[in-house]
Amino acid sequence: MDTTQNGQAKEEAAAAAAAAAVARDGTVCGYESLDRLLRDNLRPEVFQEVSRLLIGLNCGRTLEAVPLADSAKALSSECNFDIQAFGFTADKELLREPRVVRVGLIQNSIVLPTTAPFLDQKRAIHQKVKPMIDAAGASGVNILCLQEAWMMPFAFCTREKRWCELAEPVDGESTRFLQDLAKKYNMVIVNPILERDTNHGETIWNTAVIIGNHGNIIGKHRKNHIPRVGDFNESTYYMEGNTGHPVFETAYGKIAVNICYGRHHPLNWLAFGLNGAEIVFNPSATVGELSEPMWPIEARNAAIANSYFVGSINRVGTETFPNPFTSGDRKPQHADFGHFYGSSHFSAPDASCTPSLSRYRDGLLISDMDLNLCRQLKDKWGFRMTARYELYADMLAQYLKPDFEPQVISDPLLHKKSS
Repeated sequence: MDTTQNGQAKEEAAAAAAAAAVARDGTVCGYESLDRLLRDNLRPEVFQEVSRLLIGLNCGRTLEAVPLADSAKALSSECNFDIQAFGFTADKELLREPRVVRVGLIQNSIVLPTTAPFLDQKRAIHQKVKPMIDAAGASGVNILCLQEAWMMPFAFCTREKRWCELAEPVDGESTRFLQDLAKKYNMVIVNPILERDTNHGETIWNTAVIIGNHGNIIGKHRKNHIPRVGDFNESTYYMEGNTGHPVFETAYGKIAVNICYGRHHPLNWLAFGLNGAEIVFNPSATVGELSEPMWPIEARNAAIANSYFVGSINRVGTETFPNPFTSGDRKPQHADFGHFYGSSHFSAPDASCTPSLSRYRDGLLISDMDLNLCRQLKDKWGFRMTARYELYADMLAQYLKPDFEPQVISDPLLHKKSS
């Protein structure tokens, strides 16, 4: 073997070892996140430039960390969850005061084995998440969002109908649990649950309940797009939602919820923006093998294209189920989805974003954001003014007709017979 081949073999071996390390413990080569790996292994001036390229600049400046309350840091240490805080600024305006809100995201793993009694599983998750909500409250968070179906294992890979027992009415146990905390901390809470619609034949939905800062229920939104890819066989449990693209006007700003798989659909993001959203949350449950390269791109692109902030939340850990399953993708039967890689983060309309939370630990991410930045970026780029919606409305109207024909102009020489 020559030197070049030997070097290539070593590189491949190192890459394989790194991949194995990630698969084994959920870390990134022993680090909590890519940001921390780079920060600890690059010279400060090199890290600063790499960070500029990876996560951008907010109003031309490096995103700054926000000091955390001592009580929040104590809860983080005591309960072993990652906690980080950053601040997005906007340019100073002459006619408007800053509109700064403090927003939080919580990612968590399950607590008990999936073989434990269902009620015990749910209540154990409640108790695990409570110290993180307390830390958010102690930090003055105004709006908090939890991950998709946070109150249960993400069991939709199994296609076993018994997991429907964990579905709740909009005003069910998990909502009541959060209502008390919302009122206590004067906090709006986005509560993504598996919903049981008792008024319509016990129909199951994937739903986000919006709880106001007085503990009241403002409204709900149901997941618009349902995956049928790999182990994500969610249509076994619920179908596409019927609530449109609502934006909820809260005490702290206009918010919307684009649940999980909806982030792969640009028109879904667009519709929330057209309805006036200033912050769109994307509570998710997704695994590394399927989507990790897409994770830092899609939400950031949506924030840029629609001139709003995005909060991306993903659960963490590997959830193992008692009965192995397959999904018609030629893989042998297995008992878990794979690793839910956390990495929750915020994206801003000026293309900047925060570093991500841990890839394997529970976490609370906090961000101050000046909502004036939304309009400032609309003025700067003029995306709404230049969007040509009528052009695409006509094209989509044509596409929906049974006799639609794609607008393809062929080179006439392609089909000309040679003489």
